[in-house]
Amino acid sequence: MPVTTTGQKRLQRPPRVTIGQLADALGLAKGTVSRALNDYPDISESTRLRVKRAAQRMGYRPLSHAQAIRTGRTRSLGLVLQSDVHDGMRPFLAEFLSGLTQEASREGWTLTVSTAPSEAELAGVLRRLVEEHKADGFVLPRTMIEDPRVALLRALGVPFVLFGRTGDGRGCSWYDILGEEAMREAVLRLASFGHRRIAFVNGGNRYNYSVLREAGYRAGLREAGLAEAPELMRRDALTPQEGAAATRALLALPEPPTAIVFAVDMAALGAWPVAAELGLAIGRELSVIGYDGVPEGALARPSLTSFDVDTKRAGERLAHLLIRQIRGEEAEALRETERARLREGGSDGPPELTSSELARRLRALRQHVTRTDGRMT
Repeated sequence: MPVTTTGQKRLQRPPRVTIGQLADALGLAKGTVSRALNDYPDISESTRLRVKRAAQRMGYRPLSHAQAIRTGRTRSLGLVLQSDVHDGMRPFLAEFLSGLTQEASREGWTLTVSTAPSEAELAGVLRRLVEEHKADGFVLPRTMIEDPRVALLRALGVPFVLFGRTGDGRGCSWYDILGEEAMREAVLRLASFGHRRIAFVNGGNRYNYSVLREAGYRAGLREAGLAEAPELMRRDALTPQEGAAATRALLALPEPPTAIVFAVDMAALGAWPVAAELGLAIGRELSVIGYDGVPEGALARPSLTSFDVDTKRAGERLAHLLIRQIRGEEAEALRETERARLREGGSDGPPELTSSELARRLRALRQHVTRTDGRMT
């Protein structure tokens, strides 16, 4: 075995298996083997499986640069994150990336991740990755009602898959969680506990999920036989601070809600300091249900009841669908949706106070604060 000048043994790589050796072992032409490995539609499924199993058994790995020249593909999926958006992809980025990379690796692909400092620069980053052949297609998270990324990639003729849905779904593949069903179930759950004034605090107005989750909230009210009350709806709350402001405004109503459904967990967590400030017990005098399943919700006291999203699975399914689309399957035939899972916490339950009783309690508190010159005692 060769030895370096420092006396350390140098590991020798085993000789690389060539496509010619693989073809000879299978008794097939090199062109047939190449087309089978690259999933050309003119190769039968049985031949594709036979070739891929033999390639795995013999340890065959294609040279990425040669394959890119031959097929026009880099075998790489692209993901561009916008860093100035609140939370970016947090809290689910690590699990999401894990799902994407594991599924890509399973298919012999890689993941190219880049960032754009703002929405104005995002299109430029996407265009550069396309022009430099850094990715064959893109995963687009956090879809908007009118999404400029969709318009750009459509114009460039580049495959993409959405984590979510969008206002104009023509030519779109997607994987999405049915947030509208979660909001409907949240309302029905609270109604079954006896709540009759159930408020809704939505997330970002630009995101497509906000339309769907509001529709789910309204559907839940109808199914529960509860009338819609516009004053019980608040919008554009993504942070605990924004959630706190929405909670405070709702509890200042003449007929306050006894329960609040939040479209976003981080906004829901803003209800805790407001409830503490007003002397209300979360889960008894004010019920709260959220959506996302963020770790902070489980750490709250009482813990947040929330609809949990398996973001690792989302990454896996998105990579799977995008690779299929790149290989030639029709985009609109590649759509999947699943339900979120309810994670029960201690933040919701039967109301100990009616809306009228809660209003009286809050009026008494405000009068007490006024008498003490704004100081809580």
